[in-house]
Amino acid sequence: MMERFTLGTRGSALALAQAELTRHALAAVWSELTVAQQVFVTRGDVKLDLSLIRAAEAGGKGLFTKELEDALLGGTIDVAVHSLKDLPGHNPPGLAVTAVLERAATADVLIARDARAFDELPPGAVLGTSSVRRARQLRWLRPDLVIEEWRGNVQTRLRKLGESDRVAGIILAQAGLERLGYDLAAGTIEFAPWSFRAVSLADHLLPAIGQGAIALQSRADRAEVTTILQKLDHPATHTAIRAERELQRLLAGDCGMPVGVRTTLRGDHLHLRAILFGPEAEPPKTAEAEGPAATPEAVAAELFAQLAPAS
Repeated sequence: MMERFTLGTRGSALALAQAELTRHALAAVWSELTVAQQVFVTRGDVKLDLSLIRAAEAGGKGLFTKELEDALLGGTIDVAVHSLKDLPGHNPPGLAVTAVLERAATADVLIARDARAFDELPPGAVLGTSSVRRARQLRWLRPDLVIEEWRGNVQTRLRKLGESDRVAGIILAQAGLERLGYDLAAGTIEFAPWSFRAVSLADHLLPAIGQGAIALQSRADRAEVTTILQKLDHPATHTAIRAERELQRLLAGDCGMPVGVRTTLRGDHLHLRAILFGPEAEPPKTAEAEGPAATPEAVAAELFAQLAPAS
């Protein structure tokens, strides 16, 4: 059995928090293992001028993952720790999502200056997000809103919001906020010297594929790594992820695709609900599918058939 394990991660505060969660999970199942860490800067971290909302301009797939995947293939790290929603639908040849940690909350959160509810935002309010999925759903729900692209890590976006007297709020993931230590229970976020409202959008926006899940990616030919990582795998989360990533694969999409999916697992029963956006002028397609949790890819295929029926 291995004695030393090297994690690869991006260097943002959130990515490092996710790597620390992975480190603790490893320690719980293999206390003798020495865990090292290597930090990578990805193209998405450097190219802040690229638009993530205009997916074609962003250069698409692997924007936040390629450097870690290259290190895996090159053997300089044993596992890459990803926010699963950053992963394209296809793993590069030779790599696999070997395990996923237990999923956190999947909701998006409105971080607002004043509004206590989404419907309290005034007509014409400006919201910031870097997600095409969030932008399209927000515009569909409230055509009056002005959606602007805001990039940067969580702290950068909170600071920009505090310094702006024009933007009403920004949209962030609940899982990321909580992993960074923000307590949303009181409905506020304290980011000195500012205090913001924190409004769940769980009833308004469907989450991204993989949202709230941490993916542990490794080489398929590293049996000793696979053995260790599978001890960390959360079966219910992995079942949900299998369904969501199969839908992503069928749609030939990447992490910037305007699709939202909510997966519910109750015992041996799986339910999927999705919304998919096409051209700006067209209404979105919505669909639901359910079936045995033992065959998540089949449930995803049924959902895909409704969203993109054969011509």
